[in-house]
Amino acid sequence: MTDRELDAAGISNPALRAAYTHCRRLNARHGKTYFLATRLLPVAHRPAVHALYGFARWADDIVDDMHSTATPTERSAALDHLERHLQESLRHGTSGEPVVAALADTAARYVIEPRHFTDFLTSMRLDLEISEYADYAALRSYMHGSAAVIGLQMLPVLGTVVPREEAEPHAAALGVAFQLTNFLRDVGEDLDRGRLYLPGDLLAAHGVDRSLLQWSRKTGAGDRRITAMLKAAAELTRGVYRHAVPGLAMLAPASRPCIRTAFVLYGAILDAIADDGYAVLHRRAVVPRRRRATVACDGLIRLAMARTRPRGAPETRDAATAQTRATPAPRVRPQAQGLWSA
Repeated sequence: MTDRELDAAGISNPALRAAYTHCRRLNARHGKTYFLATRLLPVAHRPAVHALYGFARWADDIVDDMHSTATPTERSAALDHLERHLQESLRHGTSGEPVVAALADTAARYVIEPRHFTDFLTSMRLDLEISEYADYAALRSYMHGSAAVIGLQMLPVLGTVVPREEAEPHAAALGVAFQLTNFLRDVGEDLDRGRLYLPGDLLAAHGVDRSLLQWSRKTGAGDRRITAMLKAAAELTRGVYRHAVPGLAMLAPASRPCIRTAFVLYGAILDAIADDGYAVLHRRAVVPRRRRATVACDGLIRLAMARTRPRGAPETRDAATAQTRATPAPRVRPQAQGLWSA
């Protein structure tokens, strides 16, 4: 299947093929939900998505690999080295590092703005300096580089039926929604790393602070204040998903099944968290395999429909909007709006 993807993408250089294959392995190993959704993309576009994921994963591992003995100074130096390597590769189009080589090739093929990669690395550096955020505005500033730009990097690969700038706010919102979902699911693991990605003003509104969370993590005991705060964080996240929904109809028809599948699967993580009683400090919530399989099958059906549409008869904007309305949009209760709304 890898050769088929590379052939379809017109990637013939042996070194580049090996670089893209390496990125694909990273995606398959670490980004299970994302990798599943990627399989619904047109074959020719998949290598680019693997390259984008591979680069993000490499930078994230420099910062967060808990098995590494590297000091913060050493991790910062590694990020500096990666950025210098990236800038040189974006200028010259070549690199001895497989992940960077694949990324530079993807950026050139799809004319992806270099600043999106620079902004991403800026946020990665913040993880070495900042362990919590006072309010949602500060967290959103961080997430611009760590999540929103991922959606903006993806957009040229996915294609749009509207001017790209019209779709960009929704693509950015989807990246933020995915990351907020991860923050909520991984809050216990992040505490173990010394980090807290839930905004301080949201915690304070429910009488929660870091020490209470650490006590709950250590003892396994629950607290109604923590549960109420986590519910509010989930509602906040659902609100961001809702802002992202209109962007699904703005994508090229062949890309919609992939992104819709990712949208639904990530939203299902929030459902799994709720079904588990918001016990994220004690265990990781997991979407049941049956649910994942059902969503994947739905994506395959939508993909088949997109492929059988007569050539030269593109889907109308009204039809695309109707399909998007059929997508189960996350529900947001009124109290989730306001201070922490998207």
